[in-house]
Amino acid sequence: NTGSLTKCEPSLAKSDWQRKLTPEQFYVTREKGTELPFSGIYLNTKEAGMYHCVCCDSPLFSSEKKYCSGTGWPSFSEAHGTSGSDESNTGILRRLDTSLGLARTEVVCKQAHLGHVFPDGPGPTGQRFCINSVALKFKPSKH
Repeated sequence: NTGSLTKCEPSLAKSDWQRKLTPEQFYVTREKGTELPFSGIYLNTKEAGMYHCVCCDSPLFSSEKKYCSGTGWPSFSEAHGTSGSDESNTGILRRLDTSLGLARTEVVCKQAHLGHVFPDGPGPTGQRFCINSVALKFKPSKH
């Protein structure tokens, strides 16, 4: 299935995704769009919890790894489930993205484009996962 973003789970038809998602969520997650900087609902969220994929509900990023990068999108230093430099137990995959005339690393989950990762983040990983809010669903920690 070349239409699926990763090796897992069969993808829904385009019309099913359009019914399930808002127009902005569809644009970002299915058509590899980007929300406007400083417009995302999770940009300034500081509450403890987990950020899940809006399409497949996979846990992707912990609030413990979220930080303010000043770029206008929610930023995380590593994906949930990362062990050292091993991301095999995370809900993300990395892909080369050569759109816009430059080489970037796209971040995807099982069913959605999430954003990109850049090598200018804080230590110890030095990574900045720059993720669109509309690709995420936040679930607060239970106290």
